[in-house]
Amino acid sequence: MKRTMFIGAIACGKTTLTQRLENQQIKYNKTQAIEFSSNIIDTPGEYMEHHNMMSTLRVTSMDADIVVLLQSAVDKRLVFPAGFCSMFSKPTLGVVTKIDLVKDPADIEYSKNLLLSAGVKKVIPVSAVENINIDKLILISIN
Repeated sequence: MKRTMFIGAIACGKTTLTQRLENQQIKYNKTQAIEFSSNIIDTPGEYMEHHNMMSTLRVTSMDADIVVLLQSAVDKRLVFPAGFCSMFSKPTLGVVTKIDLVKDPADIEYSKNLLLSAGVKKVIPVSAVENINIDKLILISIN
């Protein structure tokens, strides 16, 4: 499996997705520092939301094979600026999280468009809690 780095806003689902992919019990766990597991690098949301910490994301990405940007379908904020992916020398992927919480499919499409604007070429909508499309994410992580 490729070493995957998750980047996203506070509470966008990075740790929950990590728990799902590593077959752990899903429970709330606030990430306080960069956490390295066998195949996943889980970054604190603060690193994305406080611009003076973004350089840490670039440096940490050197340990990853792929950088995954996560955008919650229930968060309408512009988290990733246009062209954000250009700061990485690794392939990037977009993941829309929390799709089980939306009532209007347009919310998923809106989040997808935010990720495409950031520079990802492919976006996968998932729900880590409901185990929706996790298999698609695993396939990309392996290849």
